Amino acid sequence: MDVLTALPVHRMSLMRVDSVQRWMDDLLLMTECECMCILQSKPISVDDDSQTDLMFSSQESAHNSLEMLLRRAWIISTELTKIVQKLEKNRWKRIHSMSLRTNCHVRSMITEYNMFSRNSTEQMQEYEALLMEKCAELTAITERWAQTHDEDVLAAMKVSINEVLTAVGQSFSQLINLALIQEVKGLVEELDSCESVYSMNVAIHSLFSLSQEGTRLCQLIAQEGSVVALFKICRQDRFKCLYPSALRTLASVCSVDEGIYQLEKVDGILCLTEILTDETQSEATRAEAAAVIAQITSPHLTFTQHLSTFLENMEEIITALLKLCDEASNGEVCLLASAALANITFFDTIACELLLQMNAVKVLLLACSDKQRVNSSYARDQIVTILANLSILDQSAADILQENGVETLIGMLTERSLTRSAAEVSACERVLQKSAVTLARLCRDPNIAQSAIDHDCIPRLIALCRHPEERFSSDAVLVACLAALRRLAMACPGGIDDCDLQQLVRPRLVDSFLLCSNMEESFV
Repeated sequence: MDVLTALPVHRMSLMRVDSVQRWMDDLLLMTECECMCILQSKPISVDDDSQTDLMFSSQESAHNSLEMLLRRAWIISTELTKIVQKLEKNRWKRIHSMSLRTNCHVRSMITEYNMFSRNSTEQMQEYEALLMEKCAELTAITERWAQTHDEDVLAAMKVSINEVLTAVGQSFSQLINLALIQEVKGLVEELDSCESVYSMNVAIHSLFSLSQEGTRLCQLIAQEGSVVALFKICRQDRFKCLYPSALRTLASVCSVDEGIYQLEKVDGILCLTEILTDETQSEATRAEAAAVIAQITSPHLTFTQHLSTFLENMEEIITALLKLCDEASNGEVCLLASAALANITFFDTIACELLLQMNAVKVLLLACSDKQRVNSSYARDQIVTILANLSILDQSAADILQENGVETLIGMLTERSLTRSAAEVSACERVLQKSAVTLARLCRDPNIAQSAIDHDCIPRLIALCRHPEERFSSDAVLVACLAALRRLAMACPGGIDDCDLQQLVRPRLVDSFLLCSNMEESFV
């Protein structure tokens, strides 16, 4: 059962707070389930002054109602999911206590939200009443179920509980969706009408935090006019200090098609171009603009309506991004600029031709040798992506050879993960694969092939093929390395041992692939 369509059912970023602090927050308005049961679900009342003190002491900003709502929603969603799981496993005894706890959480969420938020509507109040009614019904039916021991009766009641659970989940999702819409509307209205830089910054931060919680919420934020409001800020000089945070939020919202559609409607590409090409803007601001460009040009997005506007400004954008790469003061700035360039090279060969005309190979390879600018596998992934796309063009070979690019690419074939995190390992795999692909393409040129052989490329490719741990057991890396090795073997067949020729070069590619991939099997 989908108990919460408005939110992703996972530990949200707003939940990543100290556990003791979360417990103290919960103590404000939520009592123990046993107390709630004894008092027939009536909350312990406090006088107005005490309640006001508690409310203000728990609020660090005017937008904590949004954070509270998300936190409570995640808890309730988790509880409902657990009830469904227990029901599927026929764990009768636990379900009633879990229903009581869920009822308690729902009541606390509604009470807290109505105290802290001014955005409640009549329609929301109707769903609040419906949700509390369904929760009470769930508690009542599970209480009767807990007192029954007849298996036939239990099986019959299970259907009823499923129906009530579904109704609870639907009411809960609709209520949360309405609440989130109202909160987003309030934040956007504040951006449109407020003159206080501090208040606007808090509203932008709240929108950004909300946008980190998944695709559904990004769509909701985009639909409620946030893109228009954020670009309005980015067009006013008096709000320059807000540009970085506004652009960062735009990059997050534009991870969905609706965000890009809204960006196109307000000539967002033109605004981003102006920011990128304005050297009076801070590096941080231009880097965040590069992040928006990287997001809207992602090859994974299906929305292409912005393409015509982008092409009109592409040369200026590429020039500004390449300059940002060249002058970046730190790795994050270089990463954002190179990521945008990498995505743009997938657009059209025109982008690659422009980059070659701008001497991009020299800029990128110099950046690779600067540990301050290119200091992670993620950055090298972006650089090698650009080189791989440039290598399609014949004229790129001369530039890469002149700037010792072959040596750099072979160096990337030794990429290692320092943290062994899944994300970094994945980035390392991409670096290995794209380096091999780039070398395979470039080795059409005999001079490049000879340079690769002179720099001991063949032994490294063989090691990647024969030793799964060297390539993180990646099939994609294996295929790319086999292709590069075969291209080099054509240029210098005498540089490869007979055994390697027989197993890695002469058979069909699929046979060599199967031979190397089977080396991963464990016979322990």
